[in-house]
This record gives sequence, C-alpha cells and structure tokens, in this order.
Amino acid sequence: MLKTIEGTYQDGQIQLAELPQNISNHSQVLVTFLDPGKIDPTKLRQLIDQLETIEGIQQGFEELNSGQTRPVGNFVQEMQQKYGISG
Repeated sequence: MLKTIEGTYQDGQIQLAELPQNISNHSQVLVTFLDPGKIDPTKLRQLIDQLETIEGIQQGFEELNSGQTRPVGNFVQEMQQKYGISG
C-alpha cells in the first residue's frame, strides 16, 4: 500500500498533517525532505496525485490477482439492465 501524507520536520520530530488511516503499526515508510525555498505547491500536489494514482493501479492489480474481478461483459449487461440501455 502506498499512502502519502504531508508533514513537517522540526527539532528531530516529524509532525504529520493528518493521521494515516488503515495503516499497520509496523509499516515501512520513506521520508523525503523538500527544500522549503524551492517547493512549487502545484508540482507537489501533482506528485502526490501521481503517487495516489500508482496506489490505485497497484490495488487494481492486487484485486485482479486475487480473483476479485468480474468479466467486463457482465458489468456492461448489468449497467444496460439497470439504466434501460439497449445494446
């Protein structure tokens, strides 16, 4: 699982902007220090969005590999019936 949370480092301590949800007490972490004078908030948000996209793709592969998916034809048929769409 990949989860990105913003925070700050001060006096040897990392303060998270929010507490992580659904994370094990013994999860491995990577910490990246950003130069405060060179942070572009837009690029930082884009990086976080990209990391979250990678997490979503990874979760999809995990669901596929564990058999938690269904054929697309079944999905299409269900949506056609549910919304009265003719195929």
